[in-house]
Order: sequence, then C-alpha cells, then structure tokens
Amino acid sequence: MTYPLIIEPKSLEAEIGNNDLLLVDLSQAQTYVQYHLPGAVFLEYAWLVHIEQPRMGLLPDAAQLSNVLGALGLNDNTHVVAYDDEGGGRACRFLWTLDVVGFKNFSLLNGGLGAWANEGHNVTSEIFFPDKGHYEASIQTGPLADRQYILDHLHKDNVAILDTRSPQEYAGTKVFAQRGGHIPGAVNIEWTEAMDKSRNMRLKPENELRELLEMHGITPDKEVITHCQTHHRSAHTYIMLKSLGYEKIKGYPGSWSDWGNDTSTPIEH
Repeated sequence: MTYPLIIEPKSLEAEIGNNDLLLVDLSQAQTYVQYHLPGAVFLEYAWLVHIEQPRMGLLPDAAQLSNVLGALGLNDNTHVVAYDDEGGGRACRFLWTLDVVGFKNFSLLNGGLGAWANEGHNVTSEIFFPDKGHYEASIQTGPLADRQYILDHLHKDNVAILDTRSPQEYAGTKVFAQRGGHIPGAVNIEWTEAMDKSRNMRLKPENELRELLEMHGITPDKEVITHCQTHHRSAHTYIMLKSLGYEKIKGYPGSWSDWGNDTSTPIEH
C-alpha cells in the first residue's frame, strides 16, 4: 500500500489496522492519555531534540535517534503516520527527523488530532505500546542546514532562507535569544499562514500555498532553508514544501536559538 505524504482523516480511517501502519502521536502526554487514534503509540517530543543551552531544538546524535526509532519498532516495512494536537509542528519535526535518517515512508495526518476528533472519527483512551526493535539511524546531510552552511550560502540567488517565526520575532521586537532580528536576506512567512483555520488547521489548498510562497520569492527552482526559533514551527513548513514537490529543502535545527546566540553571525532588523 502506498500512502500520500499528506493523508486525510477519512482516508486513514479506512487503513487503520493494517500491519504496515505505525501511528505516532506527538500530542501533549495528558491529551494522549485522554484520547487518541486507535492503535496510536505516544512519542515524547523531547526525545527528538537535543539541548545545549542556550541552543534549543538541536538534532540528537545517531545513537539517540537509533534508540528512539528502535523503541518505536520502526523497520523497512513500516509506514509512519504522525500527528499532534497543536497544528502539526511536533509531528512534522518527527517527520523531518525521519527524512534526516533516510527513512522515507511517512505521512502527516492533515489537521492532526483536532481534525480527526472534530469530524467524528473513532478515538480511544486505550494505551498502545510499540513492538520494540532495532533501528540503526544514520544522519544524512541532505535535509540539514547548519550555521556554517547558511553563512556559506548567504545572498546566493539560488538559495532562499525562509523564516517562519512571527513578524515580531523577525523584526527583532520580540526577542528569545541574546540578539533579535533575522538572518540577512531571509523572508518571513509565519508558519500558521499555511494553515486553514476553518478546516481544523489543515494545510491550505495547494494553489493558495503556491501563491503565498511565490509572492515571497520562494519558488521550486531554489534551495529553501526553513528555520524558526528551534526548528519546530519550521519543520511544519518543511513538510508543507515537500508536499508541494519542492525538491531542494533543508531545515536548520537550533534555528534562531543557534544563530541569535552567536555574536559572530550577521543579523538584520
């Protein structure tokens, strides 16, 4: 069975119970205990990120990722469907992490737990535990951009830096690091601009997303580097771009907590 990258609740409900499906819930723990999709296993978001104060949201090493993915029972025959209760940021950070380790069989539940529950699909409070296995994670550089990579590619015509923080963070009037502002040349599209609030936070229709991106010069011919404060919100943007067929996309783990806390990096306001 082949599943789309963005899967609708109605389509997923027909597939629940298939042996190849692994439903991964990245909601708040208290939400998962109350209700979740039938068969879904819980994944604590903190296990997907590494912290070196004041830098947050860094990528864990291969050993930690191997432990996490092995504990989920991930194998080559698995197809992962991830969701959360907050618009898809945590779920997409997980899917981006899978991309980083070269695991390609994954989908995002469009609208997440909200769309699923609000539209009358079955939920349960039964706790499900994965069949633990062994997974050997190997970090691939393709989906990754670090500080040095960005410094080396500043102001290149074929590279676009997409800052998905709020306009206030972008302008430097709201500061969550040693310095405020944005990476020189970066364009700002707040991550929630991709969401349709009238349809349970699903991604907006493809034509609307393309129009939004191209209005800001984010075109498929460019390499696009997404970032926010930690690469949580911008992971959602990464998956959105992937769903539109953008082929040259990278995420910046650590994001502004890395850039803004390094006094040697250039910034604009």
